[in-house]
Amino acid sequence: MYRIFGLLWLASAVAVSCGEAGGGDDYRFDLAGAKKGYTAVMPETVYGAGAAYGYDLGMVQDGAGGFFFSVDLPEGNYVVTTVTGSPDTATDVTVKSESRRIMAANVRTAPGEYAETVFAVNIRNKAIDGGDSVRINPREVGKLIWDDKLTLEFSGVNPSVREIRIRRDDNLPTIFIAGNSTVVDEGKEPWTGWGQVFPLFTTAEVAVANYAESGQAANTFVSSRRFDKLMTKMKPGDWLIIEFGHNDQKQQGEGKGAYESFTNDLKFLADGFREGGGNVVFITPVQRRHFDADGALMHTHGDHPDAMRKLAAEEGLPLIDLTEMTTRLYEAWGPEESKRAFVHYPAGTFPEQETDLEDNTHFNPYGGYQIAKCVVQGIVEQDLPLKRYIRTDFAGFDPSRPDAPEEYTIPATPLSSMSKPLGN
Repeated sequence: MYRIFGLLWLASAVAVSCGEAGGGDDYRFDLAGAKKGYTAVMPETVYGAGAAYGYDLGMVQDGAGGFFFSVDLPEGNYVVTTVTGSPDTATDVTVKSESRRIMAANVRTAPGEYAETVFAVNIRNKAIDGGDSVRINPREVGKLIWDDKLTLEFSGVNPSVREIRIRRDDNLPTIFIAGNSTVVDEGKEPWTGWGQVFPLFTTAEVAVANYAESGQAANTFVSSRRFDKLMTKMKPGDWLIIEFGHNDQKQQGEGKGAYESFTNDLKFLADGFREGGGNVVFITPVQRRHFDADGALMHTHGDHPDAMRKLAAEEGLPLIDLTEMTTRLYEAWGPEESKRAFVHYPAGTFPEQETDLEDNTHFNPYGGYQIAKCVVQGIVEQDLPLKRYIRTDFAGFDPSRPDAPEEYTIPATPLSSMSKPLGN
């Protein structure tokens, strides 16, 4: 959702009214000088060490590449407007928020043109009302999704940013996501959950709050206090999308199983959110990349997808059958081509990568993008009420006809990790 000021074209945009810099919950930053009514941001304006806003993570806007900008903000939903463009050169800017959530991709302008892009961001911290805290995993320490600031990443070809405007909106509806490593906001390349790509397809009329984390199952999502935290932030009319199964499947012992503990855990989440006035959507687990000797995809989740389908039917809940959709998707790719959607990279592809990466569960950015399109297609083709928040320029997606990897042009974040997510 962006509009260009110039001779090219005008796309749909959301009108945003902002106050003066620092006025209430409204913030206006001018990254090109000292525009009246804006806070000037200079190259030496660096976040941290007492500064509540500025360039972050050691990168500034210099025309040479991507950079980060952070501002201290209390948790909540915010509408963000960015103005990108350059008086002298063409620009191609991608905007990500927090831990690599893709908010806008490849916003292009010609010399002398400026694009205004509007999107909504949810930010949160670990604190739970009453003095408790979310029990995060060690791998989450330092992630940008658990702090008291908004961080924006700008990348692309000459990612020139003129203005950043931020407005808090406590009435903005929220789509919460509960899930595991196939869904999570991964902070570093090349790991990518579909949940961090999903905001690319939503309008600025809704904020996406992805509470998923690697290693999580439906019951540990509760015991780690993530569900408690989520429930303190939800409003009547909000949405909860639930995808579990990968790690639940591995739980053994008395009372464990798809039609016992897994079903009960899912029902606990659904009942709790609906009691708060919210709406729930089930998503069956994505397939793993496991092919047999004949090239047919092997189903590795046992009865867990069927248990979700059964519970959804009993409870009258909408369900997106991502297991079925990703079966078609992976079989369309085949055993070899499907590697291009997962974390399969030879040694030396990333800094400090000494060995090959061969992961058949976790997606790379292109793979996460394709799975997110499956989810969006499920929302659209089932005509779910969530459809109102899907961008009108979404052209539909047939999992049997995936996009070519070469068509994925979103720039990589300049942060990488060879640490594999929890779960497989």
